[in-house]
Amino acid sequence: MLIKKYSVIVPALNEAEYIGATLARLQVARARGHEVILVDGGSTDGTCEIAAGMVDRVLECAPGRAAQMNHGARSAHGDILIFLHADTWLHSEFDRILDKTGISEQGWGYFDIRLSGGHFMFRCIEKLMNLRVGVTGIVTGDHTIFTGRHIFRRLRGYADIPLMEDVELTGRLNKMSPPTRIRQSVTSSSRRWEKHGIARTVLLSWALRFCYALGFDPRDLVKQYY
Repeated sequence: MLIKKYSVIVPALNEAEYIGATLARLQVARARGHEVILVDGGSTDGTCEIAAGMVDRVLECAPGRAAQMNHGARSAHGDILIFLHADTWLHSEFDRILDKTGISEQGWGYFDIRLSGGHFMFRCIEKLMNLRVGVTGIVTGDHTIFTGRHIFRRLRGYADIPLMEDVELTGRLNKMSPPTRIRQSVTSSSRRWEKHGIARTVLLSWALRFCYALGFDPRDLVKQYY
């Protein structure tokens, strides 16, 4: 089936530093009829004001990435929903890139990732991240997950958990079909690695995913994440 429309859903909370650059890259696709929805979790730094002229709708709800993305999905009209982090840059021709894959309303997938920082370790980290996802099919939100709107609604969207909502959802999606991998990378901010240290951030990410796989409650894991 020919995809007629994409809906890009951007959850945000105090992202004034990044949101303008993120949304600017989506304007070419908007001009072609695709929609961009910002879902704000209560920003106080002017995020919504910056975004207002670059999105089709600004929605508000209680903070929490899963809740915000679900809220945006409920108002979306696109055949394919694309969940984009506020500090991640999607290629300006993303719609044509996805069209070439033949993605349908019954499919889902993700983009390879590139980190914004210039440190040589980021090149190693992004390669390992892409390899891990390619092998396991378990995708984190940094990779910009996309899925057919009807599939997303049939699965009742993201689970109402404060962490690992992306891992939980893609685990269910994998039971339906394997993902489509887009080799054209999105560029995600490396700010967390730069702020907390590369080694510490990598080890923490591994530890949290391992604990989640063992059955730890995401409500307990989120305390360690932040």
